[in-house]
Amino acid sequence: MKTTIHIIGSGFSSLAAACYLAKEGNDVTVFEKNGTVGGRARQLKKDGFTFDIGPTWYWMPDVFERFFSDFNKKPSDYYQLVKLSPAYQVYFDVNDFITIADNLDEIIITFESIEKGSGQKLAAFMKEAQSNYNIAIKDLVYRPGESPLELITPETTLKIGQFFGNISRDIRKQFKNKRLVQILEFPVLFLGAKPSDTPSFYSFMNFADFGLGTWHPKNGMYSVIMAMETLAKELGVKIHTNANIEKITVENGKASGIVVNGQEIDADIIVSGADYHHTETLLDEKYRAYSEAYWNKKTFAPSSLLFYVGFDKKINNVEHHSLFFDVDFDAHASDIYDTPKWPENPLFYASFPSKTDTNSAPEGKETGIFLIPLAPGIEDTPELREHYFEKIITRLEKLTGQSVKSKILFKESFCVNDFIKEYNSYKGNAYGMANTLLQTAFLRPKLKSKKVKNLYFTGQLTVPGPGVPPSLISGKLVSDLIKKHYKPEKQKL
Repeated sequence: MKTTIHIIGSGFSSLAAACYLAKEGNDVTVFEKNGTVGGRARQLKKDGFTFDIGPTWYWMPDVFERFFSDFNKKPSDYYQLVKLSPAYQVYFDVNDFITIADNLDEIIITFESIEKGSGQKLAAFMKEAQSNYNIAIKDLVYRPGESPLELITPETTLKIGQFFGNISRDIRKQFKNKRLVQILEFPVLFLGAKPSDTPSFYSFMNFADFGLGTWHPKNGMYSVIMAMETLAKELGVKIHTNANIEKITVENGKASGIVVNGQEIDADIIVSGADYHHTETLLDEKYRAYSEAYWNKKTFAPSSLLFYVGFDKKINNVEHHSLFFDVDFDAHASDIYDTPKWPENPLFYASFPSKTDTNSAPEGKETGIFLIPLAPGIEDTPELREHYFEKIITRLEKLTGQSVKSKILFKESFCVNDFIKEYNSYKGNAYGMANTLLQTAFLRPKLKSKKVKNLYFTGQLTVPGPGVPPSLISGKLVSDLIKKHYKPEKQKL
């Protein structure tokens, strides 16, 4: 008989796990509480405009290629990729911005033009970053976090010092120009912690940035979700939306099923790609592996205040991805991690996908996505959202030399309360648990429940960590772990 596996949630990690588990011949069903698949990577369509609600950056294309190749497929079988040129632009002041090219040679020239000698230093820095990438992304992250011995390889023993240094210190030793420092510190923000709290080894994120480039799937990141959904169904996975999970049932210490919209459905194995903390609240307390105190003391990646804006004009002097670093980087980071509060002057990011995808906005109009990183768990009110939108849109006008407020057709927002409501996200975090030294690999919440047999987890709060490529990998890791550990009971005659 086939093993029956129920998967909670339909984000990247859940869909990846579903594909791998179905490939092994299991009977796999995905249950999604919202009306469409994708988890945090859903889509908003309004008045001819299309927005990615969640992730908008496509980095590490090799991870996506590796995922699809496991099923004898290619990303191009499902969606079309465009390499962004330039990759992105960073604003520091009026008429003061740095454009990041789509190749390392040009980026080296840009650095050298800003700080003499920095081009050669960048080339050396990137060589080490590429070495770390080859070790981390091609090997270490595909280990399930069961033992600290997973991290000990001939390659990592040569880099042991990099696990105890930090990326910020390394960068500031070599580069003195403040703008270059901020650009080099930017990629590790995807890992969810301050650069000063992120191990030096994570410079592999700089190779993901400058070495591999920034890509865009035609029709947005949701194209990847749609591709994975199609692949899953091709493999026989069943997907139910509007399916709210109310409880995970346990019998004799084993997960035995789930309660969905009031109906109990039996299963041999449960995999949750939903928020890890929330998933454990679906269990009776005695079966929870991690206490409230455990979660409360962990360093979580930021939440976000997001705006989805339809403009009645094309926006000038911006690229598809534009970063606004015209305020104090360290002060904003402190307001997220040290003394959590709303930042006085926030950095922000803007994406204008209609610069690349003409069908994401009506002709002559622009689709704008704005993001302000915030501390999770802080107060969220309509008044605060409006106050901060006014702040960033005023700065956008000043820095890019144009009027846009009068051209806003509509705007929608998404913040802490929505992350909690839509995704059951712990404290409304947007990206999971940060990858600090003490929250890496075997030190993260486990893929396999320590208290309930046949209960597994996947996604941003477990191994390997936050981000879309790690989520794909997490789905593979949990499926491998199930294959390794699960032994079906012999049927009684």
